[in-house]
Amino acid sequence: MRPIVSFIIPHKGREKFLISTLESILSQNYDHAQYEIILVTQNEAVDLNSDLNKSSIIKVFKQPESKTISELRNFGVAQSQGEYLAFLDADIKLKNNWLSCMLSTLSAQPTCLLVSAMQINGENPPQLEQIRTALSNAEIDCDVNFLPGRNLFLAKSIFEKVGGFPVHLVTCEDYFFTDQVSKLGSLYYTSDSAYVHLGEDKKHSEMFKKEIWRGQSNLQSIKGRTIPLREIPSFIIPVVIAFLFVIAIFALLMGNVAVALSTTILLSIPVMIYSLRLYLLANSKISFGAILKFYLIYFPARAFGTLGGLFKSISTSSHK
Repeated sequence: MRPIVSFIIPHKGREKFLISTLESILSQNYDHAQYEIILVTQNEAVDLNSDLNKSSIIKVFKQPESKTISELRNFGVAQSQGEYLAFLDADIKLKNNWLSCMLSTLSAQPTCLLVSAMQINGENPPQLEQIRTALSNAEIDCDVNFLPGRNLFLAKSIFEKVGGFPVHLVTCEDYFFTDQVSKLGSLYYTSDSAYVHLGEDKKHSEMFKKEIWRGQSNLQSIKGRTIPLREIPSFIIPVVIAFLFVIAIFALLMGNVAVALSTTILLSIPVMIYSLRLYLLANSKISFGAILKFYLIYFPARAFGTLGGLFKSISTSSHK
């Protein structure tokens, strides 16, 4: 029997999270004969547990470390047989109704071409994870302008129409891909199912390094698509804040306290605005101080990544 759905999972590095991801797929309240799992790994070998190794629906493919995540996903699709594609990161634990929810959401909304479930916190989440979850759920149960690549569901025919994921981007490929799909129909973010991002940053040092990595393709992602006004701040603000911070430091070193103070006030304005917005989105459940700390780290990291990405490819311990 030909599978209806093909799960596509690019993978490199940690296997603990991957195993949880695979187990959550096999725990779906859906007939296993109706789907397949295409695992595209850059590890030399993948050591799964005995139950997963016995599963006939898991197909493992090896690809070189030089390949981007877009290339891994596109390769996975080329090996797939399903009518629908479910793109997951290798550190995503799905609620057991995820697959049935994705299919029903697409069928219930004729104009919807791409759907994603909401993010929820794991057990005993640190404030950094709570912040990430709140940001992810800024808009819910509605059409959205962008969906992150952690869990995406669409028909293979739509994937083919937009030409797959952009192989020229190291990061920001989900922005580019979902933007292309949005030109054909709507994107929907639903709370009827959910997932836990197992690999969510737990420490600010991890977050700083990861945001540098994520920011490296910011400017390259502009090529080939129209940039809406809502996205412009994400490109400009981190760089402006970093620039003002450098000016403030130099002014202070030169003894010009007035310039240092005025520059610091200027750079604090967008930080405070973003922090207040997230504080309200989180219904005051996360401390304002924790949110402020998040943005004071986030913006410089994004600036370093955006500018650094113009000159070389940036890596992290889990994304090389």
